Amino acid sequence: MKKTSIALSLVVALSTSSFGAKLTNDELQAQIEALKAQLSLLEAKVNEATKKTTELKLPADTEKRLSTVEKKVAKNYTKINDVKTHDANDNIKWDIDFRTQVDNINYKLSNGTKAKNSALMTNRLWLGMAYMPNDNTIFKGTLAYNKAYGDSANHSQANTSPGYANFDWVTNENANDNTLKVKEAYWLYKDDSFMGNKDLPWAVSVGRRPSTDGLGINLRVDQARKSALSHTVNVEFDGLSAKFDLDKITGVQGMWWKFCAGRGLTNAKPRFSSDGLDYANDDTKNPNIDMAGFIFVPYDNGQYSIHTNYAKAWNMIGFTQTDMFDGNNSNNTFKDFGDLELATIMFKADGIGEEISDYLDNTIAFASFAASKTHPNSLGMLGSTESKTGSSIWLGVNAPCPIDTEDSRIGIEWNKGSKYWRSMTYGEDTMVGSKIATRGTAWEVYRNSKINNALSWSLRYTKINYDYYGSNGFFGYDGNPNLGSVTPYVTQAQNITANIRYRF
Repeated sequence: MKKTSIALSLVVALSTSSFGAKLTNDELQAQIEALKAQLSLLEAKVNEATKKTTELKLPADTEKRLSTVEKKVAKNYTKINDVKTHDANDNIKWDIDFRTQVDNINYKLSNGTKAKNSALMTNRLWLGMAYMPNDNTIFKGTLAYNKAYGDSANHSQANTSPGYANFDWVTNENANDNTLKVKEAYWLYKDDSFMGNKDLPWAVSVGRRPSTDGLGINLRVDQARKSALSHTVNVEFDGLSAKFDLDKITGVQGMWWKFCAGRGLTNAKPRFSSDGLDYANDDTKNPNIDMAGFIFVPYDNGQYSIHTNYAKAWNMIGFTQTDMFDGNNSNNTFKDFGDLELATIMFKADGIGEEISDYLDNTIAFASFAASKTHPNSLGMLGSTESKTGSSIWLGVNAPCPIDTEDSRIGIEWNKGSKYWRSMTYGEDTMVGSKIATRGTAWEVYRNSKINNALSWSLRYTKINYDYYGSNGFFGYDGNPNLGSVTPYVTQAQNITANIRYRF
């Protein structure tokens, strides 16, 4: 700063001399030399002052205190970084999915009678949790609560009466009591190579797996797909899976294969049995219900994909004819009726055509065909001692809403099921029974709209026309399609659903 002032003074002096009088060259040179001498003197004084400032020392005790403070600051900085690291990596991360819903329900029966509920109000809460301690290992879980408003008319919101409402496969999908239950809890290990083969990425998972709201049904409920193909399986399940990405080995884009297995019912005596045989098999009860199969995607280029699955389940349960029509028996128990095979093939297009229009680029369409085959034991299955094959077709389109293409999507779906069609879709998000399980025809239209980053709303209309009895029954006489000639049954169901959903 001082050097700048000196330079400016020099310029001013020269300017003043130039304009004040006409000087000879010798006189001008003499003035310049004098100014240079003054400048050198000032620079020397500045350097001397700077040196004194640098050499100024604080008292010894002050320097010691400053050193101690600096060390404490460094130590606290390290601790703060450790806390940040802990918070970022060593804690379960939570997310919230809370839905408030009202349903208008109407039924028509084969004898001409009708039933309805004009406003069934429910709250559903999902508390999602996840933890990833390293790049290979993940834990995920969901705690769930699903309940109608207030208590139920018979003061038994727990649905403990005979039936399926509180069965483990659907315990979090039905309006139940006010307890918080485990919907999902599983660990997953993944790696880029399998036994040293870097062309074979793989993953394995065990626990209460994400087997509801799978591919297909996830579009109408406005969420990412879960594991299963929902045309045949949409229930909660405890089991395992092992997935292998095959595209690098085969050269086929997007190819993968996943083995799945689980147990839907465990046969074991309770703890502290009177005979002392804790957790031993109980021959007086239902045998284990086991299920095994695979999901195979032979092709997926990100736009067009093919999805298939096959599964077999053993010892499927239901009610006998006597139990069904015994009105005095409030303690009817399930019986084992045989085994079941299920298969699905789905074609999905995530974008129609190649840049025909932005609207078609953002449109999703799918077509799915599924089949079921029974293998009854001596009690019969679905009312027959003969093996029966059923089938179902499911078509759907999900597209941007024309009046709000940025934040809303609309959809339309159609289902058609045959007389002996039987799926395991009891966990479908509906109040009138699974439309996918329909032995008859079902139509559905819906709109899902985003309000902001946390809130959204949905409006849905579902209409089901049943051609046969027992679409939503289990696997015994309660699933007999011929019972319509014996007892009144629902021939038509309609459901208007409106909800607001918070997700964050």
